[in-house]
Amino acid sequence: MFSDKLRLLRQEEGLTQTQAAERVGISWRTYQDLEGGKYPSYVTLGKIADAFGVSVDWLMGRTEDREVHRR
Repeated sequence: MFSDKLRLLRQEEGLTQTQAAERVGISWRTYQDLEGGKYPSYVTLGKIADAFGVSVDWLMGRTEDREVHRR
């Protein structure tokens, strides 16, 4: 599920895996592994959420709401 959402975000932005990795601040190989089914570290998960403007809960399949709710 996480890998599908990550791929969806990248495709919606029209980015290559290399461009998405650069946006997130991780290596292309790490990004490729994430789209291939590997789960990210807590730090990387936060970087992905910030880079694409979505909530961590949405990325992990805990909610259908993409929006980040800040207090």
